[in-house]
This record gives sequence, structure tokens and C-alpha cells, in this order.
Amino acid sequence: MDLILCHTTADFDTLGAAVGLARLLPGSKIVLTGGAHPTVKDFLALYRDEYPTIERRSVAPAMIRSLSIVDVQQRQRLGAAAQWLDLPDLESIVVYDHHLGQASDIPATQVQIEPVGATTTLIVERLQRAKIDLTIAEATVMALGIHVDSGSLTFEMSTARDALALAWLMQQGADLTAIGEYVDPGLSPQLQQLLQVALRDIQTQSIGGKTVGWVSLKTEKFVAGLSSLVTQIRSSMADLDVLILTHEVPAAAGKNRVTIIGRSKIPGVDLQVLFGVFGGGGHPSAAAASLHGVDVSAILAQLLDAIEMAIPQPPTARDLMSAPIRTIRPETTIAEAQRILLRYGHSGLPIVDPTDKLVGIISRRDLDLARHHGFDRAPVKGYMTTHVNTIAPSTTLPEIEQLMVTHDLGRLPVLAAGKLVGIVTRTDILRQLHHQRNPTANLAAQITVVDASAPTPSITPPRDLQQLQVRLAPKLWELLMLAARLAQQSGWHLYLVGGAVRDLLLAPATGNLVITDIDLVVDGCDRSADVGAGVQLATALQEVYPDTRLDIHGAFQTAALLWHRDPEFDSLGIDIATARTEFYPYPAANPEVEASSIRQDLYRRDFTINAMALRLTAATTPPLLDFFGGVDDLNTRQVRVLHANSFIEDPTRIYRGVRFAVRLGFRLEARTIEYIRYAIESGVYDRTAQANPKTPALQTRLKTELKYLLQASYWQPALELLGELDALQCIHPTLKLDLELLQQLKLLARCLQRFDRAQTIGHWQLRLELIIATLTPAYRQQVAANLQLAQDSIDRLEHLERSQTKISSSLPALQRVSEVVQLLQPYDLQTLILVAVRCRNTAIVRDRIWKYLTVWSNIQPILNGKDLHKLGYKPGPQYRQILDSLLMATLDGEVTDRSSAEQFLQRHWHC
Repeated sequence: MDLILCHTTADFDTLGAAVGLARLLPGSKIVLTGGAHPTVKDFLALYRDEYPTIERRSVAPAMIRSLSIVDVQQRQRLGAAAQWLDLPDLESIVVYDHHLGQASDIPATQVQIEPVGATTTLIVERLQRAKIDLTIAEATVMALGIHVDSGSLTFEMSTARDALALAWLMQQGADLTAIGEYVDPGLSPQLQQLLQVALRDIQTQSIGGKTVGWVSLKTEKFVAGLSSLVTQIRSSMADLDVLILTHEVPAAAGKNRVTIIGRSKIPGVDLQVLFGVFGGGGHPSAAAASLHGVDVSAILAQLLDAIEMAIPQPPTARDLMSAPIRTIRPETTIAEAQRILLRYGHSGLPIVDPTDKLVGIISRRDLDLARHHGFDRAPVKGYMTTHVNTIAPSTTLPEIEQLMVTHDLGRLPVLAAGKLVGIVTRTDILRQLHHQRNPTANLAAQITVVDASAPTPSITPPRDLQQLQVRLAPKLWELLMLAARLAQQSGWHLYLVGGAVRDLLLAPATGNLVITDIDLVVDGCDRSADVGAGVQLATALQEVYPDTRLDIHGAFQTAALLWHRDPEFDSLGIDIATARTEFYPYPAANPEVEASSIRQDLYRRDFTINAMALRLTAATTPPLLDFFGGVDDLNTRQVRVLHANSFIEDPTRIYRGVRFAVRLGFRLEARTIEYIRYAIESGVYDRTAQANPKTPALQTRLKTELKYLLQASYWQPALELLGELDALQCIHPTLKLDLELLQQLKLLARCLQRFDRAQTIGHWQLRLELIIATLTPAYRQQVAANLQLAQDSIDRLEHLERSQTKISSSLPALQRVSEVVQLLQPYDLQTLILVAVRCRNTAIVRDRIWKYLTVWSNIQPILNGKDLHKLGYKPGPQYRQILDSLLMATLDGEVTDRSSAEQFLQRHWHC
């Protein structure tokens, strides 16, 4: 007998999941292990015969073959049926649930626990994959399970998967009228009376800007449906962030029976954990517990204390603001102010006097209006707002939000001791509120899936740094935390940025991720981090790690710490810079950089998956900064560019995007492909190269990207993708990847594998030379020099056409092996390989070059100089001539051993 067990006091989710699972396990029976919610009882009074349910008492334990358990992970919630878990002959125990992070005491052989709004959703997905059609009654109860447990998709645990499951159940014929009746059945007369009492007696308290409410109820008999009562209280008091309800009834032996129900809208207040102390459980946002013989007041006080400690402190302006601030003077013209806004992407500018005192603020809307009326040359002081609301670094998020709403403000300057230290914009507030209303408290590491048919867990942003700590080697984590402490002592924030963040989020939840290149960015808190901050921090770190080398690069004072063959860090490089922004004076130029905020620093990067940051210094907000949807793109496995002009400004981003896509197994996002094609088809790169002698993004930086790509194991699919995009035109406008070039590159790979396994020559460089060699000979040297290849590469490409013509025309006519060797000896290995793979018309050329490289070039004369001396030949220049002639004879088969070699010398060379 195969049984499906629901938990005691069955709700619609456990029942719906069980009904669906029964369709997946033909012949199985559903057991309600002990009671049901009132609405579930009412529902079953009509629909029980539609489902394969049996009474617990009718089960013969000896006949049980397997157990499937839905919506529960604790034995005690299975009532008397829990004893079946210990039967010795069970073949399997399978658990399906959606409550993450619970300690289970069920000896399961297989589990599927995922972060969805309802366990029923997991079963629906299995039914869809199995292509099983449902009856109306089955679809209805399963839809009820999702509706009730997800609050009709309004609870925080609700996911898109729940919505898709509901849509499919509607297609299967779920009865919407019945669903509406049982989802909101209304309160019984007794519950309506308790609602009036609760609304009269409820107490509230403001803690950390959040409203916590609690109420204690007492009746002579148990009242069913208290969860519905809690829902009605929350509907009547929408401002409640946390609600705790206790219900006490007398029990046997003078003891009481207490039910505690909680609801929370605060991400940091995890009721599942708090109620777990009392043996309860549920979700982070909804939990319950049942106790016997306890002091209700003491339990309630203990719970409220725990809630107060769990409520996170609200973010302050210091956490939210951008710094340093770009300001202008009152005399700045309207046109110049708008140019600054356009250049830096701001929506407004603070205005300060010569003493740097804030005197006003002007918005983009103000500037647009002034320009519309023709006042481009007028100073901004005539249009600025002079009555400026300001805040302090310690101003909390609720206070900032209230100010903005009350006064309809788009930005609030932050002043410390009268000095302008930052600015908070409406976008900052909306982004923070979004984080709070869409908490991501559970990492993919918490998902338990032991099921090959289950979907792959998705990446979710970390709630705190500790959730990522296990992914890094302990010593590396220790180094990063030390850097964070040093930065914080100087009043700075420190961020881990770029590819290291991407790789950290993609890494397995456990295990030591190897990162060899780390980028850190210093940003100011309520004081600005100047351009030397990176050097200061790197110097302080070098004092702790004296074996490192400290390099300082450029006028912007970027510092690099380098470890070499270190026993702990091996070859590790850490770049430390101050947050900066950049703009390009013309396409493909080197960008000009200026000090800025972390947000602007991330915006200057290439792709969303590389534009995330982890704040390493202490913060009240989640540590991940993801302004551009990088996590979403990691989950959808796509590479998406940050802005439309990105490829026009820097063509190397095309190559980087292709490299990331192929290496990570991602795809280029559709609009990103459009932007690439537009940039290439516009001809901007060719025009820029002709107009400007220095275009680093088409020269040195392009060469670097080509090196990364061509030396990687995935060079071929990467090149093919570049070919599909016509992106080789960045190297030269006429360059394309056709079938012939692709076949030559494949042959080149075989040649390199055969002739240079030790990689004594640059494989990536030879691949690039072969690509350049497809150009008209007149362009080859120019392109190689433009990319600043090594001089031997430039020379080889300059002479390649002449070499190829001579070898190809002469080689087929040669009859003797010695003639072939004499022809090919002057050429280096790279030239011969290039000529061989580029041969079009005759196989004999390629075959003879191959034979030369594999056999003939390795043949040596049978005699050497010592032998010649013993034979009486006087040392001198003639030794080389004698040995060369002997080698030629050996190659042609005239000389085969020592005796024939000596006879050859006697005939052709006299002592």
C-alpha cells in the first residue's frame, strides 16, 4: 500500500498537494492524519468522494509499502501516523514541502523542498511534465491550496512558479466559484465577536520605525479558524508590520491550551525561527505554535522581546546617499549646467557658494524650462530653488521618505557640520523600498532538492555576507574583512566589485572558490574618499602582508597588491581604486575618469552581470548592490549591456560580451545584439580610426581582448559568435569569418597540437596572425602594427605572401628530399604552419611541409665533428659544408650508415 500523508489540522495546501500526488502515484491513498481546518472540513463534506482518501484507523501497517508526506517535515505534525515512519519494511519515505530552513526529524529517503508559495505548486509542475489531465474537483482543490497558502499570490513567499501553476489549473477547469467561496468564507459569528474584542484590546508599539501589534484572547472552548481572524485584524489595521495573537482555553488537570499565531511584513523578523523556539513553525512571514500549561504573559513578553531584537535598524542617509557630490556655482550658465547633467547622468545639481556652503539646488526640469525660454547663457542662480530641505547622515529611511512625499522632493542634500557630504534621490528611496518589500532571505544553498526532475535552483541575492563566506577560502575571506575594517576606520565604505561578485554568486554554496583577480572600490561615507584612498588602503594592507608587491598606476592613483607563488594566496592580484565615473571624448578612446559614487562606478562598467558590488563594510542594508538587474540576468543566463551607446564608446566590450557568454554558457540578450550590430554597421570604428591616430579600444585594448579569447579553450565557439555578429570588422572593416578561415583555424589547432605541445610559441598570437592573413597583403602589416603585436609577428605577416608564393610554387616541382629541406630550412615554425594551413590548391605542399616538420627536420648527419677529426679532416669552416652535404645525402638515401657515410666523404671530400 502506498500512502500519502497530510499533516494534522489539514489545510488546503497539504490536501491539494496530496490530491495531485495521488494522480502521480496511481493506486495510492490519502490519509488525513488528524483533523482539518473548518473550511477544509466544509469542502470535504461535498468533495470527499472525488479523492482517494481513507481513514487512518483503516490502514493495516504491515501492508504499507511507501509513504509520501506533503507540506510538513516534523513527525509530531503527523499525529499517530508518525509511528508508521519506523516500520522496518518501508521501501521509501518521500517528503515534499516549501518551508525552507526547518530541521526535519523524518527519516526521508528522498526530499523536494523549494522556495515557492505552496507545496501544491511543486506537485502541479510534476503533473505538467507528466502531461496528466485533471478532473474539475482535482484542479479546484489544488488551486485552493495555492490560493490559500500564497494569499492569492500576495504573500511574500509567492513566486512566478505559483502563478504559472494556477494558470494551468484554470486551464484544467478549476471551479472559480468554489475557489472564491472557500478562499474567503467569511467569519463565523463566534469569530466576528472575537474580532470586535481583538480590535478593542489590541496593543501596539513602534520599534525601529515599524509597528508591532499584539492581542491576547481567552475563551472557554477552542475556536476554529483563528488564522482567518488574524487575516481580518490585519485587514482592519493595515499599518501593522507584525501581529501576534494568543488564544487561551482551559484544558485538563487545570492546565491551559494556548495557540499563538503570528504574521510579519518585516524581512528581518523571521517568525519561523522565533516560533521554532516554542516548537512551532511555518514561514518567515507566517507561523504558529501550540503550547500547554504555560504563562501566556511570559510567553508573549519573550516573543515580543525577540521580535524587537530581530527588527533591523532602518537604513540612514549615510547608507543610501551618493558621494562625492558634483556641485556648481551660482554663476554657472544654464547651458553649462545642462551639459554637466548630460555628461554625468544626473537629474539635479546642488549649488554652492565660494565657501562651499549649500545655497540652492536645480533640477533637470528647471533647466529644460529655462532653455525653452532661451536663457542658455543666464546664470542658474535665477532659476535655482533656494529654500532647500536637507537631511543629516543619521536621518532614517522613514524620515527621508516622509520628507520627500510631504514636499514632493526628488532629492535631498545631506549635510554634516554644515558641509555637503552626499545626496539622496527619489530613486535611492524607491530602490531601498523595493529591497525591503521583496526580501530575498533564502539563498539557493537552502533549497533541498534530491530529485533529478526538479527545476534548477535560482540565484538570489544574499541577505548578509555570512551567506557568501562559505564560498571563499578562509584566508581570502580574512583578507577581505581586514581590508573592510581598515577602510571603515578611515570613514570609507569598501566594495568588492565586478567579475568576482558574479563568480561568487554563481559558485556552489559550499567549497572554496578560487579568485585570482579581485577588484575593490573605496567610496566615501559621510566624508569623501579622495583619489589617494586606494593607495592608502593598499599601503595599510601591505603592512600586514609584507611579502606583497605594491604597484601604483596612473594619475588616478589606483593601487595593486600582488602576491607571487604565495603559500596561502598563490598568485593573487588585488586592485584598489576610488569610486569613479568615466566618459569618452570620442569613440574607442581611453575614457577620462573622475571621482564619483559607487553607483556611477558600477554604471561605467560593461554588462549587468559585471556591474554588481558587495559592500564589505558594516551596513544595515543587504550587502549586494545590484542597480541594473545583474542577478536577474544571472538567473536567465544572459549577457546584457548597461546602455545603448556602450559598444560605440568601446568596441572591446563586444569581445568581452562574447567571451563571457561563451565561457559561462550564457546567451547575448536580444537588445544587446541589436546594439552590437548597430555599432558595427554604423562604420563608427573605421571613421574614428581615420580621424584619430590614437584609438586604444581598437589597438592595445582590442589586442588584450583578442589574447584572452584566442588563448581560451573555448576560442572556436567564441570566434564563431564574433563571426555571426560581423564583429571581426573591429580589427579591419574587410575582415570576416568565412567557412574557409574557420577550416584553416581548425587545421591550425591540429598543427599546434602536433608540433608545439610544449607551447614554446604563442598559440593565441598565431591564431590571430592567421586571421589577419586573410586580409589583402597590403593591410596585414598595418593591422598587426595597429594591434601592437610583437615585431616577429609583424615581420612574418609582412613577408607571408612572398613566403607562401615561393613555397607553394617551388615545392611541388622538387624531386629530392634534400631539395625540400633546403627550401624550407630558412623559415621559422610559425611561417611554415601558416603556409601549410593556407594552402588551397594542392595537398602536396601541405603534405611535404608536414613531413618536413615531423620527420625530415629531425634527421641529423650520421657523422659529427669529432668523427671528421678522427678521419683526418682539419677543423675549420669546411666542417659545416661537409656535414651539410652529408645531411643532404642522408636525406636522399645515398647515406644510410657509418660505412656509407665514410665512403661518401672519400668520394666528395679530401682530407
